[in-house]
Amino acid sequence: MAHYYLAYDYDYPVLGTFWTLLCIFVWVIWLGLIFRVVIDLFRDRELSGWAKAGWLFLVLVLPFVGVFVYLIARGQNMAGREIQHAREQQELVNTYIRDTAAGTSTGTEDLIKLSELKARGDISEEEFQRAKERILR
Repeated sequence: MAHYYLAYDYDYPVLGTFWTLLCIFVWVIWLGLIFRVVIDLFRDRELSGWAKAGWLFLVLVLPFVGVFVYLIARGQNMAGREIQHAREQQELVNTYIRDTAAGTSTGTEDLIKLSELKARGDISEEEFQRAKERILR
């Protein structure tokens, strides 16, 4: 019977809703900041393994102190490392596209090879016409 009483008696004011949403928003931003620091920490090639372990320990054990000290000490270069990572990723994509495009033959090359086969007599006129239609499609 008491749980019905609490359900009907409790009212959640608009200001309470606002504070709850504000706290959730700040919490999500804080988690994003922690993840951003950890990602930047592992992306940095200048730090040794022990330095990364120390920073990670500080960020995980004392998150407020660790994140704020990391941002003060190494925050200026975070954007540079992010830009460098984006450039490397773009270069990998460009290389993949270049290699893939270079590996495919054009229809013109296929037609030249096909006409050479016909000229040598390796394929008949009918086979030539069917293959030609397939290439031109």
